Amino acid sequence: MRDYQKLDVWKKSHSMVLHIYNVVLPAFPAHEKYDLHSQLKRAAYSVPLNIVEGAGRRTEKDFAHFLDIALGSVHEMEYTCFLAKDLEYLEENKYLEINKMAGEVKAMLIGLIKHLRL
Repeated sequence: MRDYQKLDVWKKSHSMVLHIYNVVLPAFPAHEKYDLHSQLKRAAYSVPLNIVEGAGRRTEKDFAHFLDIALGSVHEMEYTCFLAKDLEYLEENKYLEINKMAGEVKAMLIGLIKHLRL
């Protein structure tokens, strides 16, 4: 079992979720509260939640499986933000900022997954 709070990828993904909640979601219109807003929120917090769940597993294989799920959630979150930008809910600069964060989390997840599967 690993201490997830010591994992840099968990720290970065937690910061990304806070950014989604504090910067990105407030930009959405009220009529999206139960649709795109909700989808983005769930995809975002799925990333650190899956890291936490995987860190609690006994084997490297199980941990890597949950990191794969977290990676999928980052991709989902990334697309949801792209759609929000194209729907003009999200300003370009806010989109670029969250997209950069997502790219960093993806790179960290991929690196850790590769390390675990050596």
